[in-house]
Amino acid sequence: MSITSDQTVEVLRAAGEATRLRILALLAREELAVLELTRILGQSQPRVSRHLKVLAEAGLVERFPDGAWVFYRLAGAGPTRDLIDKALSLILPGDATLLRDAERLEGVAAERAAQAAAYFAENAGQWDEIRSLYVSEAAVEAAILEAAGEGPFRRLVDLGTGTGRMLTLLGPRAESAVGLDLSRQMLNIARSNVGGAGLAACELRHGDILEAGLGDGEADLVVAHQVLHYLGEPAAAVGEAARLVAPGGRLLIVDFAPHDLEFLRAEHRHRRLGFFDNEIERWAAAGGLSRVEAITLPPAGAGGLTVKIWVAQRSRERIRRVA
Repeated sequence: MSITSDQTVEVLRAAGEATRLRILALLAREELAVLELTRILGQSQPRVSRHLKVLAEAGLVERFPDGAWVFYRLAGAGPTRDLIDKALSLILPGDATLLRDAERLEGVAAERAAQAAAYFAENAGQWDEIRSLYVSEAAVEAAILEAAGEGPFRRLVDLGTGTGRMLTLLGPRAESAVGLDLSRQMLNIARSNVGGAGLAACELRHGDILEAGLGDGEADLVVAHQVLHYLGEPAAAVGEAARLVAPGGRLLIVDFAPHDLEFLRAEHRHRRLGFFDNEIERWAAAGGLSRVEAITLPPAGAGGLTVKIWVAQRSRERIRRVA
């Protein structure tokens, strides 16, 4: 697929401005909200929004509202994205402006992570209770068991394991299991819960789900349960999860459908207010997974949240490594 000469000129004209190039370089790292971009760039929101409008109209970035926030990310795969990647690759690695922007982005991300860590530490002991306020856990867990299949699974990986509930739920169907979480408080609770369930072949690790430290195709079943909405890089997390899925294995993503409960950002550190089916499908496909099935579980009562379970599978062909 190619684009016309006029389209190429439009893309280059949109990218050919200092601030807009800086925005593209930032979005190449992760999707960002408008207010985060204004902090990093040190410019007013109206000015940044004007630049984003130009980039969006040229097809260089994608705009997606999320509750009261608006996020931006780079355009998906295609000739326009190829042009962006090529332009960014030509910039010197030591460019002072982009290095400064990257440092500010790290500061924003670190602040976000610190707030999340403090929240998890404060609420670790009542995590399951907090979660149960929004959905019927019994219905969700029954659907998860059905979506996972009977097994037995050679290896189960639970990314962002929290209190270890997915391990105690699915662990009896697995020959071995590993749960990763960045919160040591959560891991302490998970160890207690896993031990109480008698799951001797279950390992708990302090680790980042964006860099799980596990091998390609290591698990027959990978689970990301109520994790993505906390992340600045949900697409990268799905990519890492997909990497772990063995041929013939499956990935279960459990999260919320799009909603407008803004208090979850302020009070419970949610970064994204749910996900659309086509987002998950695109991210799973980019990781080599297919046959994405979406299971919808409506809220138990008025004003609750709709839970989605996305099931993606890897074909039984061997994972092909790029030389």
